[in-house]
Amino acid sequence: MKKSLHVAVGIIQDSYGRILIARRPQHLHQGGVWEFPGGKVELGEDVYTALRRELQEELGISVGQTEPLISLEHDYGDSLVWLDVHRVLSFTGHAHGREGQAVEWVAVDKLSDYEFPAANRAILNAVRLPDRYMITGEFSDDLDCLSKIQNAIELGVRLIQLRANHLTAQEYMTLAAKVTELQTEDIHILLNANPTIFTQTSAAGLHLNRHRLMQLTQRPVADDKLLSASVHNEQELAQANRLGVDMILVSPVLPTSSHSDTETLGWDRFAELVSLSSSPVYALGGMSLSHISLACSYGAQGIAAIRTMWRNR
Repeated sequence: MKKSLHVAVGIIQDSYGRILIARRPQHLHQGGVWEFPGGKVELGEDVYTALRRELQEELGISVGQTEPLISLEHDYGDSLVWLDVHRVLSFTGHAHGREGQAVEWVAVDKLSDYEFPAANRAILNAVRLPDRYMITGEFSDDLDCLSKIQNAIELGVRLIQLRANHLTAQEYMTLAAKVTELQTEDIHILLNANPTIFTQTSAAGLHLNRHRLMQLTQRPVADDKLLSASVHNEQELAQANRLGVDMILVSPVLPTSSHSDTETLGWDRFAELVSLSSSPVYALGGMSLSHISLACSYGAQGIAAIRTMWRNR
């Protein structure tokens, strides 16, 4: 029977936006790799209490307010580890390695330069991903599409999926070349297209609709590219887990004006699917910016929306 371990993990950020990571001692399992600080939740403890205790013991800081970021299970073969990850919103004290471990403050975009345990891949994605994900909807022409995306960027949107099912493959390629010019280090464009089209562009990532998702037998993009997928049930979510996607869009959570007669999941069913995911999840369907906090309370990374993020707040 496999050993089961429940771990509380803290994502601690300083005033410069850097994240604190610590190096595991060499004599421990996976010694020498870097990790986000935290430790075992003892019998009778809640996650918040365990996190406060562990970060005081490890780093010498007193944790104030926290909020859930992601929860996931990872199978190491000989053990199952359940990770409850929280953002530390406030703390007092000077963080340092009280147990002799090396610690470093690292910029978010530099975290990929460090070696982390396999279980931390989803946590790294959750740390780097924003709480809103824009999907392009109807537009009259390329200029209209670019204008709407630029407007969303000016409103703070940093993750954008180019969906244009009405275009031919060549028309889509032409538009994708223009849209990807808007990319920066923190603005990521994902293409909702055949993987073959994706390889001919400079896009940051690929999105798989449910049909492409179920046809694949392996991850279609390199590990340094983002991979997103749409799912609606356990079967599709399990396939997304097998492919190692970096984020999942679960829908439809709430009714939408364009599909008002479609059966929706609701928040409780959404939370059930989130609990089965190995990667960050966005709520899609009937979402507005006002739903971000609610979605996160049900385990989401944030929301995905088609029309909401094109409009001024």
